[in-house]
Amino acid sequence: MSYPITGVGAVASIGGDPQEIFEALCAGRSGIGPLGGFDRSRYKAQQLFEIDDRPAGGDEPHRATRLLVRAVRQALRDAGLPEDLGDTPVLIGTGLRELRSLELWWRDGVPFGADELDFGPALHREFGATDTHTFANACSASLYALALGWDLLAQGDADTVVVAGCDVVTESMFGQADRIQLTPPTAVRPFDRDRQGTILGEGAAAVVLRRHPDRDRPVRGLLHSVAVNCDAHHTTAPDPAGVGASVRQAHAAAGIGPQDLDLVLLHATGTPLNDRTEAEVLGEVFAGAAPAMTGLKGLTGHTSGSAALLSLVVALSAIENGRIPHMAGLEDPLPEGAGLRLVTGAPLTAPVGLAQVNGFGFGGVNAVAIVGGAA
Repeated sequence: MSYPITGVGAVASIGGDPQEIFEALCAGRSGIGPLGGFDRSRYKAQQLFEIDDRPAGGDEPHRATRLLVRAVRQALRDAGLPEDLGDTPVLIGTGLRELRSLELWWRDGVPFGADELDFGPALHREFGATDTHTFANACSASLYALALGWDLLAQGDADTVVVAGCDVVTESMFGQADRIQLTPPTAVRPFDRDRQGTILGEGAAAVVLRRHPDRDRPVRGLLHSVAVNCDAHHTTAPDPAGVGASVRQAHAAAGIGPQDLDLVLLHATGTPLNDRTEAEVLGEVFAGAAPAMTGLKGLTGHTSGSAALLSLVVALSAIENGRIPHMAGLEDPLPEGAGLRLVTGAPLTAPVGLAQVNGFGFGGVNAVAIVGGAA
């Protein structure tokens, strides 16, 4: 069974909606810039992929909530749905929720209530949503939320589901990365031989899933499967067996083989171990098949809980446009990726029927989705 995706929304450092983001990716336009919300004198690293929506001279609370609301509103309007959700389930994947707001309260005394840590009150206020759920599954969080959305439709518990992901950069997370990266990377270079680590980014994405399409509205694409697992192999290091199992499970659930895919949206963080593991697994799974492969993080940074769903929205744009953005920052592919068809240098013009979206997180929380064009 496949379910129609009837609406999409997204915001990132490179654009304020899915079309702007896709065109920026194809143009190779980066969202990296100098730190806007933190005291630069405290850190070695001086750059982030931030969304420039702060007041001049400081930071403010509720930014994650604000981005989430923007993406959800875009998706609802794209689907032609009223902005009064009632008991329609809203499922949000995130890494850190409103932790940045909590930091500002603790350090600077910025007013912030404990109930505002959860996205539910804001979603109720903005959309009348009464059935909201948040999942903190690291970098694969939004695909975990998508998997539950699939289950709700399959079991007949809902006819419409809104799935979203969002995150902003927190100072505590940025500070940890700054201490670990002795020499801060100047750019994200996914799948490159000389990659030196990732740089954090901000973003939100949302999709509307329906059990049946609205005959009067275009369908953005079809969700054919979502596979999730948790191999619990290591706190941070990925396990090839767990990653590979999630990919194969997604293929089996969609009733396809590797040779049926035209495109893979890679997780591709630009970190030494994660990229090597992902390349090794895909080299094994796709031996004898040659889908185009690309990733976003060279231009968007690592947007944490929103990253996987943002990739899915881009995959749908690639399917619709017959154009695949190239992997910015990739100049000399890592040896483990020698057999992979990586899109480099310029966008690839090619028909895309089926696409795979990867999302792999700390603790071995792996998730893979398969999407295709409208039938």
